[in-house]
Amino acid sequence: MGKTRFGIRRVDEFRWVIPKTGAMRAEALVFASERLLAAEGSEGTALEQLANVAHLPGLVGRALAMPDFHFGYGFPIGGVAAFDPAEGGVVSPGGVGYDINCGVRLLATELEADDVRPALATLLERIFEAVPSGLGSHGEAVQLNREELDRCLVDGARWAVERGLGTDADVESIESGGRIAGADPAAVSERAHARGLPQLGSLGSGNHFVELGRVVEVFRADAAEAFGLRAGQLVVSIHTGSRGLGHQVCDDAVRTMGRTAARHGIALPDRQLCCAPLGTPEAEAYLAGMAAAANFAFANRQIIAHQVRGAFRSVFAGQGGALPRTVYDVAHNIAKWEEHHVRGSSRRLCVHRKGATRAFPAGHPEIPARYRRVGQPVLVPGDMGRASWVLVGMPGAMAESFGSTCHGAGRLLSRAQAKRQARGRDIAAELGTRGILVRAASRATVVEEMPEAYKDVDEVVDVVVGAGLCERAARIEPLGVAKG
Repeated sequence: MGKTRFGIRRVDEFRWVIPKTGAMRAEALVFASERLLAAEGSEGTALEQLANVAHLPGLVGRALAMPDFHFGYGFPIGGVAAFDPAEGGVVSPGGVGYDINCGVRLLATELEADDVRPALATLLERIFEAVPSGLGSHGEAVQLNREELDRCLVDGARWAVERGLGTDADVESIESGGRIAGADPAAVSERAHARGLPQLGSLGSGNHFVELGRVVEVFRADAAEAFGLRAGQLVVSIHTGSRGLGHQVCDDAVRTMGRTAARHGIALPDRQLCCAPLGTPEAEAYLAGMAAAANFAFANRQIIAHQVRGAFRSVFAGQGGALPRTVYDVAHNIAKWEEHHVRGSSRRLCVHRKGATRAFPAGHPEIPARYRRVGQPVLVPGDMGRASWVLVGMPGAMAESFGSTCHGAGRLLSRAQAKRQARGRDIAAELGTRGILVRAASRATVVEEMPEAYKDVDEVVDVVVGAGLCERAARIEPLGVAKG
């Protein structure tokens, strides 16, 4: 319970509070173990960012950080904040991030991972060939004109399925049905259109990947059964977002809103928290553009899933159960209108999740019907050398974090630090000795994304489970990864 740096105080094993001081409108709450909090570093930059979020008007409850939190633009990555328009609440592009609707899709097969081992290298190579990756990569599965792109920005994953790039079952297994309402292509700049036009169906670079994995352990049998997961099963994870289109939408909004806060009398502790009051033209324009970029990302993951299925079809022709089905697809960089109970009443709030995942519990009407009995699948990728998790949302998340939880392991080292630490090492070869294959567009990406660059996802999951936000459903270990 003792006081530590930046005034943060320990509440219990999994919670820490930054008290309200100065112009802060509320406390900030950090979900973390002592070890994970210490890993944030001596300068406390991400903690300071979280305290800064608590200065924004119309904040409901506390500013929140998940255990995978680390330094970001404006908001810390791993940050969650909800705003009420009735109390002067705002929307902030920094609370969503530059890769709008970066998210994860989990695909499951009926194949035994051990049986696939002899064909694993071939399968990974086919996936790498089928899914364009790397900095500036262009999609090849769909050739778009401007009119078709605008339809995609409105209809999201459904647009791709209607063009034969998936099935209705895919759409039913995506957060919000793969379409965020309110999208307006007119709110997307010409520059953003131009950047997005050639990129649909491409992975990009950095921490984006397609990963082959094996379910190594099931924890909640009822949830795993509902999700169609079992020990020994071969699964595929896809992690990417809205590519250059989403980046440009954010960049445009940051430039526009840089002067907005002052016009509305909002004092900001950090200019990267530029924002606009909900309901103003600036806020409406950003939300419409952000929704369009989010729909582009849902369509992008839908097309990549189709490309992955093509790779499976080429390797396992005629083998029943080989084609992967969508378990779930969830966003972790987004601002959404949601109904939440606050102090005994239901309120419509704009919930910012930046590097945080929705985690709705059993019975919530926004969960696909076949999962509603157990709760929402929560997809938590780790690093390419350790593990990933499928969790299930719990009532504690609704009570304490606006239905939110962690989104991954969270960076421990910057990309520059990772490069220095990896000097003289062959990271791909090291992973190969552990039975993990790597196929990447560049050696630099592998170095920047080496396992040691990330926190241990098992420790992150221990916190959100211990805090009652989620429960464990299944643990997945990597077999092979294709990266940009």
